[in-house]
Amino acid sequence: MAVDLFAGIPVTDYPTALSWYETLLGAPPAFIPNDIEAVWELAEHRYVYIELLPEHAGHARHTVFVGDLDARVAATAERGLEPARRETYDNGVRKITYVDPDGNEIGFGGEPL
Repeated sequence: MAVDLFAGIPVTDYPTALSWYETLLGAPPAFIPNDIEAVWELAEHRYVYIELLPEHAGHARHTVFVGDLDARVAATAERGLEPARRETYDNGVRKITYVDPDGNEIGFGGEPL
């Protein structure tokens, strides 16, 4: 059975969010289905999208586990974004959290050092 995952992020200002997520993710959207949505493919069949839904903005919380957390954080910093939080759990797993202009949280997790 094929499965595609679309994780939605409601935003209040589409142009601002579009620019912010392009900076965070390091690329323009994979596709723009309409005037109020933009979609990025993070991996095969795994997508994150922003949608203009002001009444719901600021409540998304997504975490993406990546193979090279340090490289991702460094590349994101080169594009001008710094994390809001850095955490290391008791088991050594690390999580870096970015917060968009609406307060949505996008975290990247990585294996222990």
